[in-house]
Amino acid sequence: MSTFPQLATNPGMNPATVIQGDRWRIGVITESLIRIEWQDDGIFEDHATQMVVDRNWLAANPPQFTKTERDGLLIVDTPALRVTYDMQPFSKEGLSVVVKGVANSQMNTWHYGEDQRGNLRGTARTLDEVDGETKLGLGVISHDGWAVIDDSTSNVIVEAAEVKGEANPFGTWVVPREHQGKDLYIFGYGHRYIEAVQDFYKLTGPTPLLPRFTLGNWWSRYHRYTEDEYLTLVDRFEKEGLPFTTAVIDMDWHLVDDVDPKYGSGWTGYTWNRDFFPDPERFQRTLHEHGLRTTLNVHPRDGVRAFEDGYAEVAEHMGIDPKSGEPVEFDLTSPRFMDAYFDLHHKLEDMGTDFWWLDWQQGGVTRQKGLDPLWMLNHMHYLDSGRDGRWPLTFSRYAGPGSHRYPVGFSGDTVVTWESLKFQPYFTSTASNIGYGWWSHDIGGHMFGYRDEELEARWYQLGAFSPINRLHSTDSPFNGKEPWNFHAATRDAMDKALRLRHELLPYLYTMNWRAAADGRPLVEPMYWQAPENPTAYEMEQEFRFGTELVVAPIVEPIDGNVQLAKADVWLPQGTWFDFFTGRRYESASAKGRKLEAWRDLDGIPAFAKAGGIVPLQPLDEANGAINSVGNPAHLQVVVFPGADGSFELKEDDGTNQAQPLASALAATPMTFEWKDGAAAAFTIAPASGNVEALPVERTWTVTFRGVAEVAPEDVVVTVAGVTRDEAEVSYDEATLSLSVTVKDVPVDAEVSVHATSGLRYADDPAIEDAFTVLYNAQIRYLSKERAYQLVKEDGALALTALHTLESTKSDHPRHDFDDSHMPESVIQAVAEPLLRAARV
Repeated sequence: MSTFPQLATNPGMNPATVIQGDRWRIGVITESLIRIEWQDDGIFEDHATQMVVDRNWLAANPPQFTKTERDGLLIVDTPALRVTYDMQPFSKEGLSVVVKGVANSQMNTWHYGEDQRGNLRGTARTLDEVDGETKLGLGVISHDGWAVIDDSTSNVIVEAAEVKGEANPFGTWVVPREHQGKDLYIFGYGHRYIEAVQDFYKLTGPTPLLPRFTLGNWWSRYHRYTEDEYLTLVDRFEKEGLPFTTAVIDMDWHLVDDVDPKYGSGWTGYTWNRDFFPDPERFQRTLHEHGLRTTLNVHPRDGVRAFEDGYAEVAEHMGIDPKSGEPVEFDLTSPRFMDAYFDLHHKLEDMGTDFWWLDWQQGGVTRQKGLDPLWMLNHMHYLDSGRDGRWPLTFSRYAGPGSHRYPVGFSGDTVVTWESLKFQPYFTSTASNIGYGWWSHDIGGHMFGYRDEELEARWYQLGAFSPINRLHSTDSPFNGKEPWNFHAATRDAMDKALRLRHELLPYLYTMNWRAAADGRPLVEPMYWQAPENPTAYEMEQEFRFGTELVVAPIVEPIDGNVQLAKADVWLPQGTWFDFFTGRRYESASAKGRKLEAWRDLDGIPAFAKAGGIVPLQPLDEANGAINSVGNPAHLQVVVFPGADGSFELKEDDGTNQAQPLASALAATPMTFEWKDGAAAAFTIAPASGNVEALPVERTWTVTFRGVAEVAPEDVVVTVAGVTRDEAEVSYDEATLSLSVTVKDVPVDAEVSVHATSGLRYADDPAIEDAFTVLYNAQIRYLSKERAYQLVKEDGALALTALHTLESTKSDHPRHDFDDSHMPESVIQAVAEPLLRAARV
């Protein structure tokens, strides 16, 4: 086999920041991160572990601390925390850490063994069959300012030419610790949550950059597809104008039912089912021609058995006579077996498979103490997938802290219910507290549950704003997720969400670089940037989506009276805009603002900050085939008024960038200068860096959303300092958007769009939007007319009167509201447009 890629490690601590006794050791890794060890034999662990790969990234600028011994106590003091230790076996009385500067907490002291009740949690191994909430593991941030991660039992990574008497072709191996003891990492970052997670990445290794295609739509279904059926499906998606970039082929690609019972079940398999796929190479080549990458599902527990196409080679490698039919047992603690195992996979990859879906769900026991088979599979497969300069990629379950090094995550077989959907935004954002950013969920729900078309549409919308958008469902003939299986309104909402996801690729890929280079996951909890605001912790279904957006997906059904569904939204202080409609929302208080966002079936509460800049990839001929993930020749940049803004679009040539290199990057800076009512300018600077990765020329559409209409003659476009009179200027009243399009722009030329007479906020169509709410409300016409008259006359002041507006009992058979007042849902939905621009 080729040289096996290695995990980059730097595990030794800086001797200058280590304090050590006979059986204890304290390492000051940063001023807020302390490693504390106890070993009965006094021999300490300096290898990389399953979790930790770098303990000395501050070698050039060591952390500052003092150490003092007094009255039998060791006191280690840094600017961020103070460790007090009696230099005896760890006990709650003898070992504590005080975190300094934690506001609003009386629990900022950790005593050894204490429960982490204030921990903000991390994530879980799987959501298999979970209907609603599930218990989450620990994260590295806490209300109380401290979190503890116990690494005492994890295996270590060592250089090894031989393992258990077997030659080891992999260079390194994972072995049990020779010396068992306590190995704790205390994160004492107070409420500096972002810094804590960034340092966790430095300790455990960065999140790899993902290939661009992974950020598009994935099609997956547990279904017995044939080649013709799958390719017909792909053709249908293209005909419908629905982009997909990844084709998942579940376990029926291989022999399942045609396995002789003497070999056991067909759950594990490596032999293409030629009845379903007569020519696997042709099948996967055709998918590639359609712009789709392929992944195959594998359950490797049962090893390699005699019916498999590759059995003879694997058996001979393991010293087994192929004629015996003896199974080759799965043993990932054996380098010899793993060498044969990967050789089998490489031959399948040569037929066109791009990466593997490691569907391990058979427990956590191996022949090596403390070694989780799922972790070892993720570790080995990810490294193997990067051999010979390939871009490494896996698709598997979470296997504990440090699993972010092996993306993409698969959260398991979700249940099709509203309760399951409601948990997923929280589950996704909270995973970032343990650095796990690239979750892929079964969008639409996998199994059980019930048919609810509205639920499916909302799940698709969550998928559009998820780290990975992979549709999935079980094999039930009633559970297909193709949009054309649903009624028109649902189908339209699904189609819109799928197209939106693909359009977001330029923004998503820039955030992909941010995650890899800066340690900032795409999806972050709201409290990361507002740690002292109690409201931010309450918003479990709301999250930040990259640098520019806040999203609160709809996770509950439509209210029958108002025919809208709501999401609870908290907007931090500042001016915000509905990403889709340009409606302006003011949040003047330093505490931010809570509101209810009411949306119809195809509406998604997504908000852009003032000065926000979001690059999109239009689905048009300029950008090639519908499934294209190339750097687009046409970019639409949506710009939001109210503040200056900047954004740097990041692209590359699509070659292996698992560890991002500056030399591979093509960067296009964009800046927005906002002056309310005065001249405003948006500038796209020349691309720099790896410009060979970009189209020679581009069409740029700059869309200022949330602004009033401007006369075309008041818009001046220059390219490389030369005025372009042929630029197209248009205005869309529905989205309050001024769009300027300029074609054939060299990527190394500066583009400037000037509104010479200035830009101003669009007049808020509050009364018109309130009318739309009332128009669609399922209430008596007389009530609507009275309410609308009040709204027209008094605006927001009408809301008080609406609460006392007399009505009569509904004669609608499905809507039985209070017989003296309007339904509260109708009033709240009317309140949103009337109050959104108020400075509260």
